[in-house]
Amino acid sequence: MGVIETTRMRAKAAPKRTENAPADLPLSTILSGDCVEAMRSLPDNSVDMVFADPPYNLQLGGDLNRPDGSQVDAVTDHWDQFDSFKIYDDFTRDWMTEARRVLKPDGALWVIGSYHNIFRVGSILQDLGFWILNDIVWRKSNPMPNFKGTRFTNAHETLIWASQGEKSKYQFNYRAMKTLNDELQMRSDWVLPICGGGERLKHNGTKAHPTQKPESLLYRVMLATTEKGDVVLDPFFGTGTTGAVAKRLGRQWIGCEREDFYRDVAMKRIEKELPLDESALETMQSKKNAPRVAFGALVENGYIKPGTEVFDKKRKWVATVRADGSLIYGKQMGSIHGLGKDLQGAPSCNGWTFWHFEQDGPGGPEVKPIDSVRQTYLLATED
Repeated sequence: MGVIETTRMRAKAAPKRTENAPADLPLSTILSGDCVEAMRSLPDNSVDMVFADPPYNLQLGGDLNRPDGSQVDAVTDHWDQFDSFKIYDDFTRDWMTEARRVLKPDGALWVIGSYHNIFRVGSILQDLGFWILNDIVWRKSNPMPNFKGTRFTNAHETLIWASQGEKSKYQFNYRAMKTLNDELQMRSDWVLPICGGGERLKHNGTKAHPTQKPESLLYRVMLATTEKGDVVLDPFFGTGTTGAVAKRLGRQWIGCEREDFYRDVAMKRIEKELPLDESALETMQSKKNAPRVAFGALVENGYIKPGTEVFDKKRKWVATVRADGSLIYGKQMGSIHGLGKDLQGAPSCNGWTFWHFEQDGPGGPEVKPIDSVRQTYLLATED
């Protein structure tokens, strides 16, 4: 391979370097060309997390059509085509070997896949010495149907979270995840919608990338297993979901992407992303009682942004939403329910109806309970 070209963020948009990142790392950069060759340019033990969304090797035998004859917008790109399982396995072993080399001893690997590839990927990462910590089932709240009716609707994908070895240390922000889930332990099945609406990147009216992942998925992964300033490497960068979420959460990022079009789309996307305020980046922990939708789900899906001010109906208390769904008021912090209870000195509090926010309406600013956002979220994800 020749010299690796790079695509960099403009200097004014690049995040500050921290002690977490070696000075010679190409931060805020998309390395072009083959991902294995690109990763070989990085120093040993230099990144905190690798998030990989590799080709799934879907083995589609031609176009996929609906019963009415119309064509399904499926993944038929050349980058997902391999001539044999052996070739795919060799490719997987090569990129994963480099990922293991560049990860710090306490770093972690996340890899996502479907039934087409995740079992092969899991076997190979174990052969290389990685230690599986969890497999996460991303259950899609709005999956694509099985148009031919010949199989079950494929409504989930699987993520593997692995450390460098059985005895290796790793980062897990348990309490932040519990707070994000309204004070219940976060489970290994995550119900999140697929990428759609305004988040879905398009070019000339069609999807810019066929397998763009939702930002809420990366938000949860990073909030759970990295800290502010950590370096996240994505060997299959695509249109930059990892970079956009990393920038928002104050993490450093490096991408690898061989397709010129995807690199261009990704850089334009990330340059528009605004990092969260320092105070909103801090995370919290709390207690019990989760309704059907966790407040954290609204935050990670962008329905309520970190930094939003919420208040009781009389505006006696004005609190700020943080990245994990906790609230902060002065030196007090907690969940929507816990903080509301503490401020009132009450035995309990329904945070959904206690806290309100202000939004623009047809006749000017309108005050609404945060429960109205929950209802909007439910309507958007129930189909």
